[in-house]
Amino acid sequence: MKSLLHRHRELCERAVDPLEIAAGLEAHGLTDRAAARFRHRDVFSLAEELYARVPRTAEPRPQPEPVPVPRVRAGWVLLSLLPGVLAAATVTGLRLTQGHPRQSVALGGLLAVALATRAALRRGPLAGLPGTRAWGTTVGTRAGTLWLLGYALLGDGLLHSVLTGGPDTPPTMAPDGPWPTATAPVLALLLSCAPAAWSAHLLAAGARRRLARSRDLEDFTAAARPLLLGALAVFLSALVALLALCGTLLHAPAAYPQALTLGVLLLLARLLTAHRHRRAPALALGAAVAAEAAALALPLAGRLPGCAFLAAPVETLVGTWGETAVPALACGTAALALLRHAGRTLTRASAHAPTGAPE
Repeated sequence: MKSLLHRHRELCERAVDPLEIAAGLEAHGLTDRAAARFRHRDVFSLAEELYARVPRTAEPRPQPEPVPVPRVRAGWVLLSLLPGVLAAATVTGLRLTQGHPRQSVALGGLLAVALATRAALRRGPLAGLPGTRAWGTTVGTRAGTLWLLGYALLGDGLLHSVLTGGPDTPPTMAPDGPWPTATAPVLALLLSCAPAAWSAHLLAAGARRRLARSRDLEDFTAAARPLLLGALAVFLSALVALLALCGTLLHAPAAYPQALTLGVLLLLARLLTAHRHRRAPALALGAAVAAEAAALALPLAGRLPGCAFLAAPVETLVGTWGETAVPALACGTAALALLRHAGRTLTRASAHAPTGAPE
C-alpha cells in the first residue's frame, strides 16, 4: 500500500474526493482484480483508503472546483457543417457536368471534403476531451474509414458488376451509368458530421456533470450508460432524416441498412478514439474492410478453373438479400462489437476525466 501511495501521491494530494483518485487509478490500468491484491473489493474502495491516508493540515480545505463541462463553440459547430456543405456542392457539380469537367469536379470535391473532415475531427467534441491533447487516428483507421466510405459510394455497383461478369468500364460517377454510384447515402453520412459532433458533445457534457455528482464508480457507470445510448439515438435519428432527405432530393435509393450501420460504426470509432482508445476502432474497421474486400475478391477468384465454390457464399448472400447485404452485415457486425466495447470503456469515470491515459 505504501508503494502504491508513493507512486500516486501527487494524484492523492490534489484530489478533492475519492472518485477522482479512483478515476486516476482506473486510467493507469488498475482494475478491481488488482485492487483485490490490496485487500479491497474494488478500485473505489482502494481509492477511499488512499484518500484517507493523505496527510491533512489544520488549514481548511479549499472548496473543490466544479468539473469543467464542454461548451458549445461556434468554431467547431461551423467546422462540423463544412464536410456536408462541400459534399453537397460536389454532388451538384457532378450533376451539372459531363466528361473531363466531371472528373475534375469529382477529384476537387474529394480533396475538399477530405480536408474539411480532417479539420472537423481536430476541433470540438470529436477531437477529444477539454484539458487533454487531441487524439488522432492511426494510419489503419484512416485507411479503413476511406475504404468504407468508398465502398458505400461505389461498392454495390462494383459488386453487381463483378457478379455479372464485369467490370468492363471504370465508374462514370453517374447514378445511371454502367457502374452506378450511391451518392445519396454518402452525402447523408457527410452531412451527419454535424449531428455526430452534437452527439459527442451531449455525451461529454452529460458525463462531466455525472462525474461531479457521483460518489462511486458504479454510480457513475449506471448514469453514463443511458448517456451513451442516448447520444447514439440522437445521431441515428438525425441520420435517418438526412438519408430520407438526400434520397428524395437526388431521386436515388437512400440505402438505409448499410448507411445506418456504417454511420454508427464510424461514430463509435471516433468516440473511442477521442476518449483515448484507438486499438479497438482500428480492429473493428479493419474487420469490416476485410469482409467487404473478401466479398469482391471471392467472385473474381471463383472465375478460376475449379474454384467456382469460392464465389458461392457471396452469390448466395447477394441472391437472397441483394448487394446491400454485404456492407450492412460487415459494418453492422463491427458496430455491434464496438458498441459492446464502448459500453465497457466509455461508461468508466477514467474515460471522461482529464487524468485518463491512452490505451
